[in-house]
Amino acid sequence: MSRATQPANDTVRPVNLKDALSERYLAYALSTITARSLPDVRDGLKPVQRRLLYAMLQLRLDPQGGFKKCARVVGDVIGKFHPHGDAAVYDALVRLAQDFAQRYPLVDGQGNFGNIDGDNPAAMRYTESRLTTVAMALLDGIDEDAVDFRDNYDGSDREPVVLPAAFPNLLANGASGIAVGMATSIPPHNAGELLSALAWMAGRAATALQPTAEELLKHIKGPDLPTGGILIEPETTLLEAYRTGRGSFRLRARWEKEDLPYGQYQIVVTEIPYQVQKSRLVERIAELLGQKKLPLLGDLRDESTEAVRLVLVPKSRSVPPELLMEQLFRTTDLEVRLPLNMNVLDAAGTPRVMSLAEVLSAYLAHRMEVLVRRSRYRLAKVEDRLEVLEGYLKAFLDLDEVIRIIREEDEPKPALMARFDLTERQAEAILNLRLRNLRKLEEMELRGERERLAAERQDLLELLADESKRRARLKEEFQAARKQFGGGALGRRRTTLAEAPVVSLEALEEPVERYPVTVVCSRLGWIRAMRGTIENPAEIKYKEGDSERFVLRAQSSDKLMVVAGNGRVYTLAVDKLPSGRGHGEPISLSIDLEKGVEILDLRVVRPDGRLVFATRKGFGFVAEEKEIEAQTRAGRQVVNLAEGDSLLGAFPVEGDHVALAGSNHKLLVFPLAELPVQARGKGVTLMKLKDAELADLKTFDPAQGLTWAGNGNGKGKRLADVTPWRGARATTGRMAPPGFPKSHRFG
Repeated sequence: MSRATQPANDTVRPVNLKDALSERYLAYALSTITARSLPDVRDGLKPVQRRLLYAMLQLRLDPQGGFKKCARVVGDVIGKFHPHGDAAVYDALVRLAQDFAQRYPLVDGQGNFGNIDGDNPAAMRYTESRLTTVAMALLDGIDEDAVDFRDNYDGSDREPVVLPAAFPNLLANGASGIAVGMATSIPPHNAGELLSALAWMAGRAATALQPTAEELLKHIKGPDLPTGGILIEPETTLLEAYRTGRGSFRLRARWEKEDLPYGQYQIVVTEIPYQVQKSRLVERIAELLGQKKLPLLGDLRDESTEAVRLVLVPKSRSVPPELLMEQLFRTTDLEVRLPLNMNVLDAAGTPRVMSLAEVLSAYLAHRMEVLVRRSRYRLAKVEDRLEVLEGYLKAFLDLDEVIRIIREEDEPKPALMARFDLTERQAEAILNLRLRNLRKLEEMELRGERERLAAERQDLLELLADESKRRARLKEEFQAARKQFGGGALGRRRTTLAEAPVVSLEALEEPVERYPVTVVCSRLGWIRAMRGTIENPAEIKYKEGDSERFVLRAQSSDKLMVVAGNGRVYTLAVDKLPSGRGHGEPISLSIDLEKGVEILDLRVVRPDGRLVFATRKGFGFVAEEKEIEAQTRAGRQVVNLAEGDSLLGAFPVEGDHVALAGSNHKLLVFPLAELPVQARGKGVTLMKLKDAELADLKTFDPAQGLTWAGNGNGKGKRLADVTPWRGARATTGRMAPPGFPKSHRFG
């Protein structure tokens, strides 16, 4: 459009692209967090779930009523409250009905709603649904001004901001979701245990401090999953997770041993971990069995019907069942990590990570607010009815006069108000009565109803005036809900807590033939294991443009430790390395080494060995090799590097003292005992360095003296007395002795 043809009220203005993108992305992120991914701490629901339940309530799909097609429910939700795709709404509806996904299903489904194998549900035109008793508890009191309502997306209807939630849905059913820059993952818990804890909290004084995780765990025993399983975490782990709102739990399948004739046996898995698809689990076990990576397992059969029954046949009857299962737990999804990240929206709509005590306290505060609002609503209804009853009683004294006024007066309302001293509300109620109802008025019934309502009004006034009475009322409600939802097949705890049996790692591994090998790793990262001992490393051939870096003598049964420059440690089995024929393979095929990260060290793991990890900025600590051994390709983060810092190396402990050399040509010696022993961390300050870096480190025995290589002449030197360079850890040291290498390195 040309300047001449632009409208007079042109509002186009120049904006920096960076500012425009930031503003729009922030709006998108907030929308994703608050309106899609994170649940509300009060009712434990996301907006689509809340709208589903409210739409089904409007359709009168209560547990005593009939079912309706899910397509009808989805249509109402989309048309009235949730203008998104029907697939997303139906997926949410299906999940609320799956008893293997929801600990306490909120939707009673009729038809094919999928199964634990991961099969898809039928189309919504075939399935039917209605609300469950648990869902009705969440909606209880919604028509009694218990919660706020807001306009729907087009202003044509009203929807609840939150549900009254007479059931602790957030923790009972759990939640999961991924937003922009944050996520939530809350496993399901046992409702009976939650309600027991809430009743105990409600019974405490209002001024009492927030309960501790230790106090709450006397009632709540940990996650209780719809698919059962066994939780094998110590109580200390549970305490820390619930105290901080973050953590993870190890969950194992439940199994039992079935004896067969002639001393044979088989193992039957009856419960698999939460959110693990059984079909994929069976495929994975069969794949590992075909690859001969499960040497203790002979066969696998899936004999499941509606109940899970996986039959595992050992290769030999002499194989201990605990050992076989331990191997499967370590290699398959028969054991999983259950994450806990209680990131939710608080009552103000702000996302934050809450502890268990904070979540329960927020729910308790919500129920207190609902109780107050419902009590005020009921009080208003009672007072309105009492006012009407007073009018009826006045009219009852002279019904003939009431009838005369209605028949003869042109304006009967003011005449009634003047004759019987009535309020406008009372006169309106009398005029709205049918004549036959007027004749049926009985004074005793009216007075009895007035007395009952007057007593109820007094109770409501006392309840609203006294917080201790409100807390007592909440305690009664929680105890009643516990009786309703904490018993029977639905309320019985399904996930048990136990300790994992101690099984030797060596027993799980296949025996490896032991013979000497030479491990070669080039500067470009190509690794191989050459059989035998190579006396002259110069004879080893490398690819063009490559050269020698690490040449190690080892045994085929050994393990190697790879120390990377980013502070991660990886473990390699020598017998799994490519053979010495050719130039080997890139080490990145065996470990997940980030691109551009340098390998600082490659060494044979010593069972009782220790290493000193040191950074160039002078931080470090001692680590036991057996404690930092990695179990996966991803390795293990051992050194937490500060910004601008880098790992100098991992130095073997071969003495009881540490010698440090700085790039400022200073030397410091102190006892190794001054360094902490840990499996991960930043460490402590080794040497105070100003405008310099740590250049080298060495452990030694002072009785043997401190040695270093010569300045390029091939002759080493030895410092017999290191007393002048002794000092406390984290000091600056003093200038190195004459003859110390200009490279500031010991060798």
